[in-house]
Amino acid sequence: MKLKTLIRPLLLVAATVSSAAFAQTAAPTAPAVQKAVIDRALLNVFKALPARFEDAKNPITPEKVELGRMLYFENRLSKNHDISCNSCHDLNKYGVDGKAFSPGHKKQLGGRNSPTVYNAGGHHLQFWDGRAPNLEEQAKGPILNPVEMAMPNEARVIETLKSIPGYVTAFQKAFPGQEDAVTYDNLGKAIGAFERQLVTPSRFDKYLAGDEKALTDAEKVGLSKFLEQGCQTCHYGPAIGGSLQKLGLVVPFQSKDQGRFEHTKNAADRMLFRVPTLRNVAKTAPYFHDGSVKDLQTAVKLMAQHQFGKQLSDADAKHIITFLDSLTGELPKSYIARPKLPSSGPKTPKPDPS
Repeated sequence: MKLKTLIRPLLLVAATVSSAAFAQTAAPTAPAVQKAVIDRALLNVFKALPARFEDAKNPITPEKVELGRMLYFENRLSKNHDISCNSCHDLNKYGVDGKAFSPGHKKQLGGRNSPTVYNAGGHHLQFWDGRAPNLEEQAKGPILNPVEMAMPNEARVIETLKSIPGYVTAFQKAFPGQEDAVTYDNLGKAIGAFERQLVTPSRFDKYLAGDEKALTDAEKVGLSKFLEQGCQTCHYGPAIGGSLQKLGLVVPFQSKDQGRFEHTKNAADRMLFRVPTLRNVAKTAPYFHDGSVKDLQTAVKLMAQHQFGKQLSDADAKHIITFLDSLTGELPKSYIARPKLPSSGPKTPKPDPS
């Protein structure tokens, strides 16, 4: 009995050890986490986002920003009082409306996708074809575009603004010392001043500043792939985009829209488009000037094909997308809060659906 009593616990111990050993042997080996060593000299093509994009020609003041914020949300700047800048560039949706083409006056659709306004102050030129030199000039375009906000002329815009007492006062505060502050140029300057502070810094900016822990190992692998493929050739600077480049540099891109050529009629400008910012790119689908691509992986692979003649693997595309996710910044909630707009006056033009 004593022998049996001794043997039984020994057998139990052996069985336990054997089971543990089996479990250890049978457990699948976790894949090693990929790591990448980034040559920081290669990061010089990027720049951390500034707190705001300054322009000496349009100094930013609190009064100008306050006016610009109101004008950005102002539906009465459209013919039928139903469209504002925010309609197509929704600040709560990373500056886009998520549609291939935005509906304008009488639900008309334009021929180009509405790009985000966030970080647009870092672009070299504005609009997909670069026809506006800065944000101030860009802001004045859609208001008079018959397919967009459809105001018949500048005079109607000024008539509308001057008929609203609150706007007359706001313009006088934003542009002190001017005999007639309510002008179309000042409208553009006010909206431009507001948009110059629409910046969304992300973890990538911390990484650029030297914080190695700001990006995960997987994001660093994606950044390495991004650099290896040459994406920074077009996507550089604080906005990581914003210059004019030929779309379809190696493999032609099929498009009825010929880009800057549509504006200049200069053959050298055929298929020149402004490079979109990659800031918040994971939040700003659909992609390209025609909004033809809904998912980011397809967009990344198409760019590798058309710009470099490369067939990017699904795995490498996913790595790059992992890095691009690190470019998603935080929305400045208090700054973009919808303001209270001044009341119409007795002479304010009525909505015109025609």
